[in-house]
Amino acid sequence: MSTDWKGVFPAVTTKFKDDFSLDYAGTQKGIEAQLKAGVHGIITTGTLGEASALSFQEKQEVLRIAVETVNGRVPVLMGVAQNTTLEACHAVEDGQVNGADGFMVLPAMLYAADRRETLTHFRTVASASGKPIMIYNNPVSYKVDCTVDMLEELSDEVMLVAVKESSDDVRRITDIINRLGDRYQLFTGVDNLAMESLLMGAVGWVAGLVCAFPEETVAIYNLVQAGRIAEAREIYRWFKPLLDLDVNTKLVQNIKLAEVAVGLGTELTRPPRLPLIGDERESVLATIRTAMDNRPDVSDYV
Repeated sequence: MSTDWKGVFPAVTTKFKDDFSLDYAGTQKGIEAQLKAGVHGIITTGTLGEASALSFQEKQEVLRIAVETVNGRVPVLMGVAQNTTLEACHAVEDGQVNGADGFMVLPAMLYAADRRETLTHFRTVASASGKPIMIYNNPVSYKVDCTVDMLEELSDEVMLVAVKESSDDVRRITDIINRLGDRYQLFTGVDNLAMESLLMGAVGWVAGLVCAFPEETVAIYNLVQAGRIAEAREIYRWFKPLLDLDVNTKLVQNIKLAEVAVGLGTELTRPPRLPLIGDERESVLATIRTAMDNRPDVSDYV
């Protein structure tokens, strides 16, 4: 199955009301800000979308909010991170009914599957899906590495069209391309390795800090694609301290705090995640303030 997935795909945050119920208007506002900046896709219910704190039904509701908001302007992918393969199959089946254009699928949660089990998981979910799938490879956080050898073995599965590569090793982009050419549409999934990955052949960026800084994220992508590397590098160097906030156990709290600074959200996270306090919060705020004080003008690039 062919897709035109490329560009900046924000892994959007899920917004909550004070009682921790889903905030339709807040989630819609965040997505609209991304679309206005020129992003190329939207991904719901990833790690940044607090998938682990949402019920199965709530994940589908967040997807419906995104589909209604986007209204066909860009592809909408639903993150699928379930504890079992059967639950993941149910998620993609329901997600198709609720309008998903595709799925970003992780190995099953909690259990660290071996090679055979991981391959079987992806093949089984692919067989349940009538929409294309982005494999999400994040061995740093989720302890299962979908290696180049495994991607080659899965290359006969037509529903598996893309890879979000978050192994924290930018060399993996070259290794995949050398082995498999353009079989998979490669996305970088590590914010502070994004430009490096794009330069080495990734066609897209599943981004986190984009939730607060969509214009700058899109500008970097557009400039790299245009071969204007020096200009992209200047913005990227400004962005780097912010991008580091994504590579952190508390990335959700960090990025939601950045959203507050630009008027695109609140600090509310679902427990066990709690908003940052004390020195930890002040350190993140200092990074955000410094960036805001030196924010570049990227209006010509988006």
